[in-house]
Amino acid sequence: MTQSQYSKARANLLKIEAIKSTLRQCSLFAKLDEATLEAAADTCVTKRLDKGETLFHEGSPSQGFYIVQSGTICLSRLSQEGKEQVISIFKPFNCFAEATLSALENYPANAVAVESSQVILVRKDRFREIIKENPDLALTMLSSMSIHLKHLVQMIDDLKFKQIECRLANWLSCNATASADPNQAIAELPMSKKLLASQLGVTSETLSRAFARFRNENIITVEGRHITIIDIKALAKYRNK
Repeated sequence: MTQSQYSKARANLLKIEAIKSTLRQCSLFAKLDEATLEAAADTCVTKRLDKGETLFHEGSPSQGFYIVQSGTICLSRLSQEGKEQVISIFKPFNCFAEATLSALENYPANAVAVESSQVILVRKDRFREIIKENPDLALTMLSSMSIHLKHLVQMIDDLKFKQIECRLANWLSCNATASADPNQAIAELPMSKKLLASQLGVTSETLSRAFARFRNENIITVEGRHITIIDIKALAKYRNK
């Protein structure tokens, strides 16, 4: 083997190991044995995206589903009036577009990199063969798609029936993690406030007013993208309005 061939083989091995490492941290693949994980990794290719670069457009032919390796991916659709509706934001080790493994032949939304990102494409034709050999994996896929569906149903319910303060309170609660103080929680804004406003179905100005109301009522403090929920009980009351 020449030095060039050795270097190429080593680079490919490191790439496969990096893919396997990401797959292990994705809930879909967490319980796979090493041989199956290796087979799954062989179906994958990686793709780098610059900030603002489109991964796929709504209606474009599906190649498979994706896992975020680094960065942030925004999934959205455009209304007939040209207004963008953010569906979801995906961070490292999240997967999306799994529905294209079944009957969907085209992507149902647009996917754009919110920041410099890298994703893994799990090619559907080869992955379907792995599912045939591992029926439990099919159940895991269904569970993942059910979670996405539950999110969409909740989002539609919020957009139709709930005020912005309720929507924002729900978003903060769902994205919060525990802090050293048991009466408080921490939430990191994984996107611009403009994108969050789109996801919540309001204008940036309306969202800013909701944030201001929560700050004025001493429910939260905001420092850049770092949000501290300082009154969890008061925030919970808004979730029920």
